[in-house]
Amino acid sequence: MAESSSTLAVHRCRFVDFTPSAVTALCFPPLPLPSVKGKKAANSQGFPGFGPLVVGRANGNIELCEWTGSSPRSQAPQAWVVRKTLVGPYPSKVESLALTFRSPRKAAQEEIPSWSNLRLFSAGGGSELVEWDIEKGCIKRTLSSQGGPIWSISPNPASTILALGCEDGSVRLVSLLYDELNHLRRLDRLKSRILSIAWGPPVPRQKKTQNATTESDSDDDDDDEWTDTWLVAGCSDSSLRKLDFATGRALDRMSTDKIRGERTLVWAVGVLGNGTIVSGDSMGNVKFWDSKTCTQLHSFQGHAADVLCLTIGPDGSAVYTSGVDQKVTQFSYVKTSRSEANPSPLISRGGGRWIQSCSRRLHSHDVRALAIWPPYTPLPPSHQRHFPVDVAPVLASGGLDMSVVLTPAALPTATLAGKVVNPLATSTTATFEDAYHRRMAYTSGPASSSAVHLAKKARLVMCTREAGLSVWRIAKRQQKGEDEDGDVQSSQDGGWERVLDMDLNVQTNVSAGAISDDGRWIAVADWYETKLFKLTEVSNGDLKPRRIRSFASIVQSQLPSSSSGASSLLFTPDSSKLVLATSQSSTVLIIDLGSADQPPRVLRKFEQHRLREGFLNNRVIKGRKGPADGAEGDVEMTTEDDAAAADAPASDAESDADSDVEDSKLVRTTITRMAVSPDGQWLATADDRHRTHVFNLDAVQHHCALPSFPHAVHALAFDASAPNTLVLGFADNSLEVYDVEARAFPRWARPLVSSLPQRFTHLHDPVLGVTFDPGARPGGAGEEEGAAAGGSPLPPRTALFWGATWICKVMLNERIGYGGFEKRRRGKRNAADSAPNANGRVEVQVEEGQQEQQRNFKLVTHYRPLLFVDFVAAGELVVVERPLVDVLAKLPPAYFKPKYGAS
Repeated sequence: MAESSSTLAVHRCRFVDFTPSAVTALCFPPLPLPSVKGKKAANSQGFPGFGPLVVGRANGNIELCEWTGSSPRSQAPQAWVVRKTLVGPYPSKVESLALTFRSPRKAAQEEIPSWSNLRLFSAGGGSELVEWDIEKGCIKRTLSSQGGPIWSISPNPASTILALGCEDGSVRLVSLLYDELNHLRRLDRLKSRILSIAWGPPVPRQKKTQNATTESDSDDDDDDEWTDTWLVAGCSDSSLRKLDFATGRALDRMSTDKIRGERTLVWAVGVLGNGTIVSGDSMGNVKFWDSKTCTQLHSFQGHAADVLCLTIGPDGSAVYTSGVDQKVTQFSYVKTSRSEANPSPLISRGGGRWIQSCSRRLHSHDVRALAIWPPYTPLPPSHQRHFPVDVAPVLASGGLDMSVVLTPAALPTATLAGKVVNPLATSTTATFEDAYHRRMAYTSGPASSSAVHLAKKARLVMCTREAGLSVWRIAKRQQKGEDEDGDVQSSQDGGWERVLDMDLNVQTNVSAGAISDDGRWIAVADWYETKLFKLTEVSNGDLKPRRIRSFASIVQSQLPSSSSGASSLLFTPDSSKLVLATSQSSTVLIIDLGSADQPPRVLRKFEQHRLREGFLNNRVIKGRKGPADGAEGDVEMTTEDDAAAADAPASDAESDADSDVEDSKLVRTTITRMAVSPDGQWLATADDRHRTHVFNLDAVQHHCALPSFPHAVHALAFDASAPNTLVLGFADNSLEVYDVEARAFPRWARPLVSSLPQRFTHLHDPVLGVTFDPGARPGGAGEEEGAAAGGSPLPPRTALFWGATWICKVMLNERIGYGGFEKRRRGKRNAADSAPNANGRVEVQVEEGQQEQQRNFKLVTHYRPLLFVDFVAAGELVVVERPLVDVLAKLPPAYFKPKYGAS
């Protein structure tokens, strides 16, 4: 049977020395306290929808992640994906995180906590407590601890007070009421630093204070129903202290084990609803204490080295600990005798005991943080929450190996009632001991974007770091016969060379970067300033940058704020214009780079992304019309007249910089993705509120707004063979195709979009990008003719989607058959069909006469993990990998304790 093959030359680049940052903190939002009056019974509460996950990293960045399921309670193979990255100051780090509610009453009415109702706090080892503005993406305010470096932070269950454990041995309480941040009081000072803090269970308030005003009763009704009683602090002097909330006095002291006269550090502490205290210390011991008598109940040598983190299961019957020895250990509460008088398993000494049930090694290096969803709230047994057991909780862990690991954590007893759903869809089993875990792939840039950028004409690869960037040049292919080793070996033998290294003076970590196609311009930005450099090549082939000093003032003159920072940067294909998405005002600036004797100038300022008008609950409503012609069903978006009206606030770039738009009509967002069509006519931009706008760069005006989608846009690109076709890939691996000229979703793409194969949508790593071969011609020439003419071996309308561990070839206008993926042909399938041959080429072979489904959605999984995939020329693909083994090789060796007699 005749076969035809599509062959792409692949530059497999492993020289990009990007190093991801270690995970130092994990945090889920709390659940609102139940009503004492019985208005919201805790026992009748269902499984809460999966809330957002916050990841703190050692370089100071904080990642805000959202659940990608079709509903908050449904399975999601992609689990949590990064929606937004809060860029930290340079240099800085994140040691601890805390989320609280801005309005607990509003939180009780929400299915999942909304970002607008959450307050995020972080501490980085210094004496400053930082509150972040989640919507603006920057620091909102800071507060000095007045007690030296902050070792730990912990909010109370009602989200009204934040406790700070300080270097001077005192616990300081900070009031969070009325959306403020003020010191409340200081508890008794101890003679050691406070390494960890946990709040004891609150008790129902017996009677309200008589002098409370009616307004405060109505505003904080739910807050006043519960009263905090005590706190427990883990100290650096081999002890725990129980502190009374009302008086601030230390009530009692619990001493841990010591060895050779050294002090034991209590790194982690937690409290159960019945008052049982759990602690983890530097000797690897996990201890359970009775809070009433402050005596030890159980002690386990759960770890071989320091216990650094601890979290409690949703119903309080499981405790998870981890630390330096890389193991995550589960402790379970088991009943030893049946007691009718005390049916709750958490009644102290009520017919049960704690056991060390199992442990798993999920990481290769130290584990720094643990968090679980649903989160645990220490409530008295009478108000204890009971979650349905048919959905498994999810345990998140992270540490020095830089990736967040997610593990289903159902208890074995949950399987007795029937099947337990694994929310991660990693395996049919969902218990912590047996279920498959999954590792969230690290991404190199903010908001799941890539820090790697490509200059196609100049054949340059640029990678940004926290405070710098590097540029490499890829050698050209040698034009030889296919039988010879004709393409470039991207390795130390001369296939690439480093041509530029830059260290930048920045206020925050770098948030965006771009390099022009001709290799003459580099733009790089932090959250507060954008820098533009002009590159010239010196005699030895290296590049010499020259900064355009006036660029920052040119940008600032068009903006209401003094900041010129950017969240996304992009050069047009002809390298004549720079598109800049400002970080704080979400304004899109079209900048003409000028010539040798003319400085850059701003051509137009677009403010569509910051306008609230036209959106209701983040959905597009303005200018939207019904189905065209009834039968087509295309969604026709804004007309040109409407677009001109929408452009009114930004009609003249030469006018005053201050926008006339009222603050009530503005919305805060961050533009995360931008794409320009190959002919330079169209610009598409997407923000973290799932909104997408299209601009006409020829006319320099707003063209249309797409309908908002359920998930964030992860991949955005125009088809090289049809520049008016915009392809979008989303966080849940769904796709959309949009015709920007017709302002419609084309009919020819609907069969593919509506029936994507499950093996594509259920890939565990979300789509990160999409690219098209620039040599693809719309004429539909044969593959051999196209290759001979210097074109592409791929047919037109063929997209390459890629994620962290896969590349998938998708023919957009192909009909989708059942399944969509090629079935294995027994006895006929060659195991090396999709493997790279000796010269780095990837051949995708297709047998003629077979079903169309077998030609589409070809999947390649042997490149991993991917940082970037794009075409540098027709038929030439650049694949940038950063293998985890190479990254871990630079880390200090992991903890290892040899055993006697072991080989």
